[in-house]
Amino acid sequence: MLVFDAAPSSQSSLCERTVSVRAPGRLHLGFLDPGGSLGRSFGSLGLVIDGFATEVVLAAAAFDEVTAEAPEAQVELERARAIVQALRLRTGRLAPLSLRLRQVLPPHAGFGSGTQLALAIGRAFAHWHGLDVDTPTLAHWLGRGLRSGVGVAGFDHGGLLLDGGPGEDGWPGPLLSRLPFPPAWRIVVVQDTSRRGLSGRAEKQAIAALPPFPRASAAEICHQVLMRVLPGAASAQFAPFAAGIHRVQQLLGEHFAPAQGGVFTSAAVARLMRWIADSSDGGAALGQSSWGPTGFVIVASQAQAEALVAAAGQTDDAVSLRIVRACNHGAAVRAGGLP
Repeated sequence: MLVFDAAPSSQSSLCERTVSVRAPGRLHLGFLDPGGSLGRSFGSLGLVIDGFATEVVLAAAAFDEVTAEAPEAQVELERARAIVQALRLRTGRLAPLSLRLRQVLPPHAGFGSGTQLALAIGRAFAHWHGLDVDTPTLAHWLGRGLRSGVGVAGFDHGGLLLDGGPGEDGWPGPLLSRLPFPPAWRIVVVQDTSRRGLSGRAEKQAIAALPPFPRASAAEICHQVLMRVLPGAASAQFAPFAAGIHRVQQLLGEHFAPAQGGVFTSAAVARLMRWIADSSDGGAALGQSSWGPTGFVIVASQAQAEALVAAAGQTDDAVSLRIVRACNHGAAVRAGGLP
């Protein structure tokens, strides 16, 4: 669920307060049916994680101002301005605002950066103006969740999420399942910062150029998710969970390989993943988030994650590894006075 630290103030006190929103990143663990063999395309499995987040602060201002407090947030300034403008067109709320980007997710890297930025700004804007707007509506206004709905659901709920794919009306896919992720399990995030995954027009063109996704493969993915991944997470049984993730990632990686230059977008991530697969003896769930280049390795304990990172650090210095936990709650919203 969303975490609210304070209720919105009255309109008379708007000029005296700020609204900050911190939205955790997510990993996209795979599509159910990219080809829509039964008439409904995509559907997604995703996991919200700690350690990677978007954070924005909104306040009253004499004139519009959008600034980046972190150097890496500079690349998101134009997109942030466009989001504010889209919200104004939808709501008619035109008062000048100061928007600060305190932290952003790595763009086009598999963390859901565009969706989390849009929803964080949208939630801050709605909360600041006292508007009762739910997250799927914000996503619809801002053109998010058109393919995967796990970033939208993750903003509200956190945890391990499954959505049913977007409808023809352009709204995000319905949330089918939300499970708290076992607290002892850990995720090793594998980053190649020299590469970016596909997005926007390039992503659409790449998907259009691929052959139809086989119906039998879609059926197997659904079976793996329903009978291995979700029950494994629900009962904290790591082996079936890991086996299910492995098979889902294998089927999808082979399908998307022609569009991304291989099963993994990054050759450096691919090398490390092959080493982990060979050395872990099935004790890890590994794959690529969305179009990458970010890879992930899910293991059953902190000790296992630390041992993996220590060993992997001696094999390849072209990637960075970071141990994180799952995040079992949604975005945090806080209203208060000017800092």
